[in-house]
Amino acid sequence: MHMKNRIAALILIATTLTGALYARADVVTDANAKAADIASKAPGTPPAVRIMAFVQTSVFEATNAITGRYAPLMAKINAAPGTSVDAAVAAATRTALAKLMPAQQAAIDADYEAAMKLVPDGAAKTSGIAVGEQAATACLARVDEGFGLPDTYRPHTTPGVYVPTFMPAVPNWGKRKPWVMTSGAQFRPGPPPALTSEAWARDYNEIKAIGAKNSTRRTPEQTAIAKFWEATAPVVYWPVVRSVAAAPGRDVTANARLLAIAAMAMDDALIAVFDAKYTYNLWRPVTAIRNGDVDGNDATERDPSWTPFIDTPMHPEYPCAHCIISASLGAVLQAEIGSGPVPAMSSASSTAGGAVRTWKSVDEFVQEVAVARIYDGVHYRNSTVVGSAMGKQIGELAVKSFPKPIR
Repeated sequence: MHMKNRIAALILIATTLTGALYARADVVTDANAKAADIASKAPGTPPAVRIMAFVQTSVFEATNAITGRYAPLMAKINAAPGTSVDAAVAAATRTALAKLMPAQQAAIDADYEAAMKLVPDGAAKTSGIAVGEQAATACLARVDEGFGLPDTYRPHTTPGVYVPTFMPAVPNWGKRKPWVMTSGAQFRPGPPPALTSEAWARDYNEIKAIGAKNSTRRTPEQTAIAKFWEATAPVVYWPVVRSVAAAPGRDVTANARLLAIAAMAMDDALIAVFDAKYTYNLWRPVTAIRNGDVDGNDATERDPSWTPFIDTPMHPEYPCAHCIISASLGAVLQAEIGSGPVPAMSSASSTAGGAVRTWKSVDEFVQEVAVARIYDGVHYRNSTVVGSAMGKQIGELAVKSFPKPIR
């Protein structure tokens, strides 16, 4: 009986958490949750974020073609009166995912068929499918320059000296065509602090102390935050957006618009951050701290066996990618919320055993992501500040660039 009671309690907890994260779902937010699960199976975070940008713009185009509230993003699509929004959203999602994630076709089709079973057969459904497919096709035809370029990254070394042979992630990502920016370099920041500066010594010693695997300076709460934000795939960010989309009084067009802006902002944020990362090629803490005796700064003492709390991502340090994503999303959400009541924003993390965290404000969410990367031992504080500032600018640009209501 004790085991049965424990199982029942676990089921109740799981149901409660699921309800908290997916409350008041509509067809747009439900499709987003399923698409994010599939996109997260892409080989790395940048490709997964790119996929979600195409999915959500396709969903917006399909929804908006039927409701006619905004000017189209890509191309005008004619929808017959009474066209099913539910069918259009499902068809747009499936078409975009099938093109970008062909290895997941079975899961894509299963989600599509489940959604279509809820839509009555008839002209409205048929028209909705056609609108969704047209919308996704128009979005997928968008030139995505820079994607798929050959990897020509040149490791930094001297003749005959071994360097690790595992190539870094997406060195050409900054050359992709953005959604709202003019180029990946539009918000490129200035260089990181000089290694001889006080700022460098401050950041070096902070992360050396608090970001080490066995740090005694990191509190249990800071460790929980670090574990939570070790997660990088889209699934950890999208529940935060859906928390805002679940506010009372919203409809599918408003939510399709919100999700599209958020997706484009986050994708552009990664284009911008990888442009900067490979421009400056700043060493990660694990490299810097194990070489603290050669940086020309007497205030940085070397630790030959220092290890970060989490595995270090395989790309240059500056600026912080988590920070730019969360801040770009935060700017979009803040614009959406305005001066109105702030919903309780929640998400769950696979790297923290499914733990759920909740934030009472957009700024609280953005700031937590930033400090988490210091606690993780993978980013210096300056990099989190710079990344967050870049993200805010990109998110604000995405909101400003999106079509305004036409009625």
